[in-house]
Amino acid sequence: MRPDWDFRALSEVCQIKPPKKEARRRLADDDLVSFVPMDQLGIRDKELRLTTDRRLHEVSGSYTYFADGDVLLAKITPCFENGKLGIARGLTNGVGYGSSEFIVFRPGPDLNPEYLFYFLSQDSFKDAGASVMSGAVGHKRVPKQFIENYLIPIPSLEEQKRIVAILDEAFAGIDRAIANTEKNLANASSLFDSYLDRRLFSVASGRPIQSLSSITRMIIDCEHKTAPTQDTGFPSIRTPNVGKGHLILDNVKCVSEETYKHWKRRAQPEAGDLILAREAPAGNVGVVPEGKRVCLGQRTVLIRPNHELVVSQYLTYLLLHSILQRRLLSHSTGATVEHVNMRDIRGLGVSGLPPKEEQLKTVELIDSVKKSVVEIVSLYEQKLAALSELKQSLLQKAFSGELTAPRAEKELADAVA
Repeated sequence: MRPDWDFRALSEVCQIKPPKKEARRRLADDDLVSFVPMDQLGIRDKELRLTTDRRLHEVSGSYTYFADGDVLLAKITPCFENGKLGIARGLTNGVGYGSSEFIVFRPGPDLNPEYLFYFLSQDSFKDAGASVMSGAVGHKRVPKQFIENYLIPIPSLEEQKRIVAILDEAFAGIDRAIANTEKNLANASSLFDSYLDRRLFSVASGRPIQSLSSITRMIIDCEHKTAPTQDTGFPSIRTPNVGKGHLILDNVKCVSEETYKHWKRRAQPEAGDLILAREAPAGNVGVVPEGKRVCLGQRTVLIRPNHELVVSQYLTYLLLHSILQRRLLSHSTGATVEHVNMRDIRGLGVSGLPPKEEQLKTVELIDSVKKSVVEIVSLYEQKLAALSELKQSLLQKAFSGELTAPRAEKELADAVA
């Protein structure tokens, strides 16, 4: 840190939790004020989402008070760890009320609100606060003492404004790069779906002449309860572990050998079997890989192909075709989460299948495109991670006195190259 900067506790440079009586001195009971629940506080987003007004007398009792220029920070898990933070601006009559889980900072004369916003946006602040949270599981909060005593570097107001201006410009550029990368990522992800639809269109669009059950040896659903899981053992395949054409085994929950033996009583998944998600995301399907013993988790269905008629991966790709997906999900139930009935799965109409030799060639072509798409998607995901890390790098430099506009411009140019 530069020698002309000083470290001061947040409570020395901010009024924390301004008193509600301020609003009553300024406004009448029937005057409108902005109302900001937790979901309208963004994640490291300067601007609050202001959509609702309430009468002062309706909110002044149990909600947290703040005014234009105050900085809001969520203090409860997981909102604090997620970085829910913003600056109150454009409030109705200059006054707002919101969640009781907000911490309100009113910067004093030595502190710029946007400088404070960026300071609180640092992962180092978030990690330090998360390490001292207390309370019941799911309701942990950052202690008052941690907030009050946390040290912030205080350069001159002119220097604070200079830092804010550099960060504003750099973060705007990073956000544009993130938006473009996310768009490219979405386009890359859709490439596989488009190619699969084209490659299998003639088969998927053909007149259904047989049911899925007629080309399989077994279609059976899982146990209708959740298996007890642990960190090691046999992978328990639940709906989040079923991707588009493959199983997602990274960070998968596992079951013990005893649980595995109990859960396989109805059917033991084998290599080449398909596992279909009945819910969220309904319709996804993957193949059990060679050499892997897995447990059929909740809301999944095991489909064992008749290997004399159909290649496992070919059937998987066919079931992922948009025409078959629409057919499969057309009778799904559930107000908020789609749920596919076993009757509809077994009775799914399928057209005539090509010879197995042709199926294998088709799988080889689709696999090749999928591999290329996966590589492209991985590159875009790495770029997004690098852009997110760049924000934290710039923040670290800003609050150690090392940030200059040319340096920020160079780092951004390197990141988006």
